[in-house]
Amino acid sequence: MFLILAVVLVLLWIGGFTIFHVTGFLIHLLLIFAVISVIMHFVAGRRAV
Repeated sequence: MFLILAVVLVLLWIGGFTIFHVTGFLIHLLLIFAVISVIMHFVAGRRAV
């Protein structure tokens, strides 16, 4: 779940950086959330259902 969230956030970051020209703060905030999501994915690992 965290990995999917990270991929979505990175895509939004790239889209905002290249297409939408959103303010720099918002773009980098999305990147930080994506990196945190990837770290949480690897720290949490797979949980049994």
